[in-house]
Amino acid sequence: MSSAEPASVSPMPEGITDPNYKPLPGRLGNLTPGQQHALNTLKKQLQDEAHFVPERMDDATLLRFLRARKFDVAKTKAMVLSAEKWRKDFNVDDIVKNFVFTEKKEVDKYYPQYYHKMDKDGRPVYIQRLGKLDVNALDAVTTQGRQLQRFVLEYEKFLAERLPACSKAVGHPVETSCTIMDLAGVSITSFYRVKDYVLQAAGIGQDRYPECMGKFYIINAPWAFSTVWSIIKPWLDEVTVAKIDILGSGSVKERLLSQIPAENLPVEFGGKCQCPGGCSLSDVGPWNPQVLENGNAGAA
Repeated sequence: MSSAEPASVSPMPEGITDPNYKPLPGRLGNLTPGQQHALNTLKKQLQDEAHFVPERMDDATLLRFLRARKFDVAKTKAMVLSAEKWRKDFNVDDIVKNFVFTEKKEVDKYYPQYYHKMDKDGRPVYIQRLGKLDVNALDAVTTQGRQLQRFVLEYEKFLAERLPACSKAVGHPVETSCTIMDLAGVSITSFYRVKDYVLQAAGIGQDRYPECMGKFYIINAPWAFSTVWSIIKPWLDEVTVAKIDILGSGSVKERLLSQIPAENLPVEFGGKCQCPGGCSLSDVGPWNPQVLENGNAGAA
């Protein structure tokens, strides 16, 4: 038997300009015969049963669901159909077309959550500063329901706008994010008051938008974080948990800069970026050409 890697039965996706790109296993351009068969079978079953939605069931998307269910076609189809039912029940299409988070600037003061440039692998960087959470102030300007709608809208934009823009910028498919969750100053009391939102958001990300997490750094965790983690962890599957890296305060800057260029990382995390008006409201990245043209690009 040859020791060389077997050739993929799947052709490389179109639009690749990076000559060094090598798709990870289970992606287009690196599928085993069994994985390609599972993809073909899943697609045919969805088509035959009139469940196929071309605009969100392209091969790359179906492969995300397949990887989440270890290429078990029956389990994957159940996951896809459950996600479709959820989309209808949650009115996702209406959110995409009509939802406007008018309270964004106010919410940013009390719970910053934002996309900001790219990491060294071309992933959009997503930052949450849970430690700045002020529950009373947040409740005065928005609701958990509206926050979940915003969360879903951002996931839809992530798939439809951010990932394609990052893929074009680096010359190869980008399918995941790099997340930083900053817990500096977080209190257990505040967390318990928003834990339902956090758990619902985690469930939506895991079950409705699978395989979108590439890197996930939890930084500045307080001494009581083990209590919070014990609540969240059982809600996450083992694949998700394996991608989460909990950093001690002494290694935060070094580890983040090993993954994110200094010019792309906000100064509060040890980088060099200081966007006019604040990084959390800049929405700077390849998906936002106007911001880049105005001088916030860095190495976005």
